[in-house]
Amino acid sequence: MPAINDDEPQGPQLFSERPEWADVTPVPQYEGFQPIAPILYTPQYKDATDYFRGIVRTGEKSERVLELTEAIIRMNPAHYSAWQYRYHTLLAIKAPLDEELKRMDAIAIQFLKTYQVWHHRRLLLTALHSSSRTSPSSVKSALEELAFITRTLATDAKNYHTWSYRQWILAFFDNADLWEGEMGFIERLLTEDVRNNSAWHHRFFVVFGKGSGLQRGASQEDSETVLKRELAYTKDQISLAPNNPSAWNYLRGVLEKTDTSYERLRSFVELYTVSQVKPDQSVLDLENPGPGTTAELPCVAALEFLADIHEKAGGDEVKKAIEIWKSLANEHDTMRKKYWEFRIKEASL
Repeated sequence: MPAINDDEPQGPQLFSERPEWADVTPVPQYEGFQPIAPILYTPQYKDATDYFRGIVRTGEKSERVLELTEAIIRMNPAHYSAWQYRYHTLLAIKAPLDEELKRMDAIAIQFLKTYQVWHHRRLLLTALHSSSRTSPSSVKSALEELAFITRTLATDAKNYHTWSYRQWILAFFDNADLWEGEMGFIERLLTEDVRNNSAWHHRFFVVFGKGSGLQRGASQEDSETVLKRELAYTKDQISLAPNNPSAWNYLRGVLEKTDTSYERLRSFVELYTVSQVKPDQSVLDLENPGPGTTAELPCVAALEFLADIHEKAGGDEVKKAIEIWKSLANEHDTMRKKYWEFRIKEASL
């Protein structure tokens, strides 16, 4: 199988100039009669895709088809048909799929934001390990793939397709050691950038997802331990960056997932709704770490959170929620003024 590398292909650039492709009849793209706005393909791309349609028409699956699809993918990594035909060609000629996976590393790094890059890897791993996901060799492959994803995330720590693929790896192999190893990885990323919303989202997936202890029949005591751990960790991260919406959203998610009352966090939230930190605050509350002296207060997310606490309490507490929403609409979060006015109207009905 031709190796995939970053070098330019040797020999004639056009497939129409290559003797070994003389037996293939290229099929031009049909664009209708005198198209109003024809697409200005490069000669190289037009040539390659004409030959691609030619081999699709005949159903050929061979080594040279891999060369052709590679050329197209390098020019247009989002060409779904080229990726799909390449995959079926690999299966048809019984090419070593583990080698294909390695060969695709460079393309995956070069075209991180292309969905097809990651879908191809997913197809390869499924074909390689669908019948033996729990075997030591499969777990080893999963660990290697997680390590590769870690390297790609160092280039773009918030790439959606890469994160989705990482979650698929965990769910597909569903190995306890793989799941447990994710927590250290996540905390390293959040230490580097506490505002990395993708890392926060992944933490929620790992803690409360399919492979977590809570989904494997954990006892009530274990569930409470996890809840306390997640609340404590998130509070600490909020104290470092009070106006980080990612951490506040995670905090809400933890409460909702565990059916925990918002009221449980009232004391903590109130620390971030004041205009400034009290200078005489000499007692350190480890369960409710407060903002630093340089924090920008009041924190909009905390005000919103406190208003929700009041609203959920009902009765006269709703009036307190309305007052907070008014302050958000008119002073602290005027960008969402219409939204806060809507909340006020709904609560007043």
